[in-house]
Amino acid sequence: MNLPTVNVTGTEITALPFKEQIDTMISWTKNRSSRIVCVANVHMLMESRKNKSLRRVLENADLVTPDGMPIVWVMRSLGIRNQDRVAGLDIFLAICRQAIENDISIYLLGSTQDVLSKMKSRLEREFPALKVAGIESPPFRPLTEIEDVELVERINKSGANIIFISLGCPKQECWMQEHLGKVNSVMIGVGAVFPVYAGEKKYAPKWVRESGLEWSYRLLQEPRRLFG
Repeated sequence: MNLPTVNVTGTEITALPFKEQIDTMISWTKNRSSRIVCVANVHMLMESRKNKSLRRVLENADLVTPDGMPIVWVMRSLGIRNQDRVAGLDIFLAICRQAIENDISIYLLGSTQDVLSKMKSRLEREFPALKVAGIESPPFRPLTEIEDVELVERINKSGANIIFISLGCPKQECWMQEHLGKVNSVMIGVGAVFPVYAGEKKYAPKWVRESGLEWSYRLLQEPRRLFG
């Protein structure tokens, strides 16, 4: 089934309300589909214009969510009146809730061991019935071929239905593309969601997110990352 999309600066963004996008991701877990979900903000769309590999991933992704009010505003101006924001942290929390209801499990891949440990503790408090099939912080260097094969085996043997990936853009998007058809899970690239959920970084207040100024809030926290 082809999902409806709208072209925003050359990228096809999935044009469905938040709930329908989450429901679509959950539906793919029923047969252990290997799928790619990209959570696209303005920075990613701009980066894709000069990064051919990232652009290819976005073109081939099964679902590209509008993470950021500027993208939502463009979509609404193009006729998608009911479009709302489908952001990384909101996706993560909604999936955790529905994972319990649908008896599916998740896998966390990326970030640091310290961040993952804090995430695990918070998940146990907030979602005690959630099945976490695996938690892994891969080395920052490229994996060897053998290490990569072993990682895929661990993920698939865990039975995880959904894998959240926090490797940063565009590394996580390229990782998903390289492992499409190998990892039997819905792969969702969530970037900074891990350190935010772990409490290492602050999540922008609701009024900042809704006003489209989240980039400036992130700039205050990560000036080197955005201007590096």
